[in-house]
Amino acid sequence: MTTKRLAVLDLARGLAVVAMAIYHFSWDLSWFAFVDWPVSQGTGWRVFAASIAGSFLFLAGVSLDLAHNDGIRWRPFWRRFAMIAAAAAAVSLVTYFTFGDSFVRFGILHSIALASLIALPFARAPLALSAAASIVFLTLPFWAKSQILDGPLWLWTGLGTVGYPSVDYVPMAPWAGVTLAGLAVSRTFRNLKLCTRLSEFRLRSASASFIRAMGRHSLAIYLLHQPVLYGLVWTAAAVGPDLDRSGKAFVRNCSLACEDSLGTPGICRSACTCTLEQLKADNTWEALQEEPQNQSLRSRMNTSYAQCLADAELAPQAD
Repeated sequence: MTTKRLAVLDLARGLAVVAMAIYHFSWDLSWFAFVDWPVSQGTGWRVFAASIAGSFLFLAGVSLDLAHNDGIRWRPFWRRFAMIAAAAAAVSLVTYFTFGDSFVRFGILHSIALASLIALPFARAPLALSAAASIVFLTLPFWAKSQILDGPLWLWTGLGTVGYPSVDYVPMAPWAGVTLAGLAVSRTFRNLKLCTRLSEFRLRSASASFIRAMGRHSLAIYLLHQPVLYGLVWTAAAVGPDLDRSGKAFVRNCSLACEDSLGTPGICRSACTCTLEQLKADNTWEALQEEPQNQSLRSRMNTSYAQCLADAELAPQAD
């Protein structure tokens, strides 16, 4: 069994923590309208978020292999599992009171806990079986989706239509496959005696030591960093100037919906900005915020949007 802690593994986990903090801080700045970055919807941001989640899950598989390759250590495993499960429950509870219906129903910690249960038996299975299991889970969304798995009861599977918004959603499929891939890669490295070579890298510089320390305490940092960052940005928004967060959110969401049908970002942003200006000019905006489901107000909004969109589509031709 590998008992010597790998400095490179702590470094990799620490770098994932740094990337996670950067993403969450960017999301907070966007949420409070300090920036107009499409953190929630932008393709690049989604890839960035997925790579961070994948890093944590992959490293969880590596850690499982290193800890249990010579025999499953049940007590440490269940202790770690209980800590992650409790932390996942805490995240769901806190985000429920913070974001309402968009709370984290099955996020990265939920996924790590479930993936650890799935991957644990493969720590003692043949390498080929671990690799095959990884491929199965990674490809499940392509061939195993079913309407039978729609709804909240099966949202953890990732094989149905959830129908709920969430600020973080990392289901079993395909993400458990990433953990299994980490386990398989770790086993391959051990078979090739590469872990011994990696253990020779001590990484004792000040910056590397700091990042390694973050990697060793990644769970605690995960639980604490977002409340701290969110609180700082919330405080800045509360004491700072009015940034018209709701107006910026309207333009951003309106533009994204428009682009889905028209595919013309410039025209869509112009039309949505024009719509907001008209709603404010005729005193509809404040009333709409107080009664978002008021059909009369929504009809006036749609009329303004249709006129603004028509004007925006004509504007390029007039230049």
